[in-house]
Amino acid sequence: MAKEMMALARLDSGMRFEVKTGSGHTIPLDMAEGGEEGENAGARPMEMLLVGLAGCGGMSILLILRKRRQDVTGYELRVHGTRAEKHPQVFEEITVEHVFTGRGLQAEVVERAIRMTEEKYCGVSVMLEKMARIQHSYRIVEI
Repeated sequence: MAKEMMALARLDSGMRFEVKTGSGHTIPLDMAEGGEEGENAGARPMEMLLVGLAGCGGMSILLILRKRRQDVTGYELRVHGTRAEKHPQVFEEITVEHVFTGRGLQAEVVERAIRMTEEKYCGVSVMLEKMARIQHSYRIVEI
């Protein structure tokens, strides 16, 4: 059975929208200051794609690592996207750097979690890979 999701976007002022998600959260969206009435009062829509990739991938990877009894005490994802110069200015390349902090983290388990997530468990990653090349790297910080 298909799972439906929704978002409701309402114009606030200028180019700023308040978006309410189906789960009840509100997110401000806007354009950069000076850009067609933009006031930089919220995230840009294309940034939200990178946010979605970081959240979806990070949560999936963390679940896998916890199931594999990896002692992850900190986790940071640094996501960078390069967009095309011409419209529609889609992302052409995205890099994701994973920085794991913990005790006794096993590199092969981390690599497998990243691979499983990007290929199967993170729908955002699978969708974005249809347009952009996504590269992952990781670093483990032992404490």
